[in-house]
Parts: sequence; C-alpha cells; structure tokens
Amino acid sequence: MSIFWDRKDELEKYEFMMGTARGRLAVSLDVLTDSLALVGQHGVYCVSSRNPGVPALDLQAVLRGINDAKELIASAMEELQRQKAGTNRAL
Repeated sequence: MSIFWDRKDELEKYEFMMGTARGRLAVSLDVLTDSLALVGQHGVYCVSSRNPGVPALDLQAVLRGINDAKELIASAMEELQRQKAGTNRAL
C-alpha cells in the first residue's frame, strides 16, 4: 500500500496548510517520529550485552539514521520557508 493512500487525510491537511512540498515533508517527519518510537520500544527488549543500559548496536544505527533523516527534513522545511519568505519580500 502507498504512503499516499495510508496517510491520505494527513497529507491533505498538511499540504493544504503548508503547500505540497512542505506538507509532504511534515508528514515524513511524522512517519519518522512514529518509527523512532517503535524502534525505541523495541530497544527496551534488545539491549547491548556489554552495556545493558543502551540498545543493541544495530538499533543504535537505526535510531541514528532516523534522527539524521528527521534533521535533514527539518532543515529542508526551514530552507523552503526562508525561500518563501524571501519571495514574499520581493513582491
């Protein structure tokens, strides 16, 4: 099933409020946040054998990747906002 179908209502809401690109980026952030929560829950059960207070190394890599993706998406949204603000000032 496609993300465009699974998150249809959420996409429509955010695309209406923010425009197509920024709306899709906002939904992407939501999807990543949901995934981060699920991986975090899984990390409670899959802890490192060397250090029981932290998730297993593979989960640490997944968590880092998700957080990095969220940071990139957030920076893209900020850049789009700056570009939009710059265009509005030129008018």
